[in-house]
Amino acid sequence: MAKLTRIDAELVRRGLARSRAEATELIHAGKVLLDKNVVTKPSRQMDPAQAIVITETNRDNYASRGAYKLIGALDYLGDFGPTIKGVRALDAGASTGGFTDVLLRRGAQSVVAVDVGYGQLAWRLREDPRVTVLERTNVRNLQPEMVAPTPQLVVGDLSFISLTLVLPALVECAAPDAEFLLMVKPQFEIGKERLGSGGVVRDLADHVETVAKVADCARSLGLGIQAVAPSPLPGPAGNVEYFLYMKRGAEDALDENLTEAIWDAVRSGPAGSANSATESAETVEEKSISVTRKTTGQVGTTVKEQVR
Repeated sequence: MAKLTRIDAELVRRGLARSRAEATELIHAGKVLLDKNVVTKPSRQMDPAQAIVITETNRDNYASRGAYKLIGALDYLGDFGPTIKGVRALDAGASTGGFTDVLLRRGAQSVVAVDVGYGQLAWRLREDPRVTVLERTNVRNLQPEMVAPTPQLVVGDLSFISLTLVLPALVECAAPDAEFLLMVKPQFEIGKERLGSGGVVRDLADHVETVAKVADCARSLGLGIQAVAPSPLPGPAGNVEYFLYMKRGAEDALDENLTEAIWDAVRSGPAGSANSATESAETVEEKSISVTRKTTGQVGTTVKEQVR
């Protein structure tokens, strides 16, 4: 019997994906069939002689599954979200280009796609004249001249680093009235010692605490928090993620209502759905009060009321 191999590695070996990251995106998008069966895990073991088929089940053909995270946040925010049409944008942690793809399709004038990796951006985006590619570039080290002309919108999907470490550079590179829509990943904000099994943050109070921590950092850098939105799709390991919508030089729309706005996003997203059957309203309120004491916010009106 032939030695078994991981299917994500085999996709790369056969030239069906440029990298393991892209292979993982294809698998999570439900596009990979092994002997006519849909593969759900990149770690799936297979015989190298087995047939692999890549399907086009994604009719929109976005560059990655991550595109639907940004789309979900934009849909949640509705008319109260950032302006995209005609703006100069910066995509921090572009990877295969899901966020860049969404911005271009929604009318962005240009996008600077920044990533610490190399060769990941989808070819059609790499060849698009509206896209400037900055590879092998740590977002933490960005300088304004590297992304000129000044971005008016900054989006971001970064892993293995806290947003509090990259926000100073992003703010410095952005226009004085720039808008920000950044994904907050609790698993990279909470600290390794507080992660659950499998690296998943399961305590909803920890979700709130981490988003509030990033929001407080953003406020200290002159960003006004406008809204909090849930990501509709969990990360590869099952972690639930959130978006902070912010404006540079603008008043803070949430102010003392930040904590409740975050809780509202938690309840509206995958984490809230998963816990609705086991966590009572009293428990949520108790945790909300606890987290409020750790931050500067207080319970008040929800962000959902503001974005309807």
